[in-house]
Amino acid sequence: MTQQPAGLDDPDYARFAWGRFRHLLSWMTVVAAICVGAVIVVMAHLQGPLHIVTMAAIIGGVGGSVMLAGLLMGLVFLSSGSGHDEDVERID
Repeated sequence: MTQQPAGLDDPDYARFAWGRFRHLLSWMTVVAAICVGAVIVVMAHLQGPLHIVTMAAIIGGVGGSVMLAGLLMGLVFLSSGSGHDEDVERID
């Protein structure tokens, strides 16, 4: 009797898990775009017209931070949901 591979070693489950991860990242991209847009609007209201460098810094800083947080959060969910966290405790 052969045992099915666990977690991401199983191709069907890996496809499902990575699809869920990409879905989470797509939503975080939308959230990042909304945050960047809101910060640009607020700063333009407070400071007046913004230079392109200022907008690029906002996109990199705010958008990059939100995307990095979403990426790390998604990887934690992927690791926990696929059983990789439990594999660390298992000694062969």
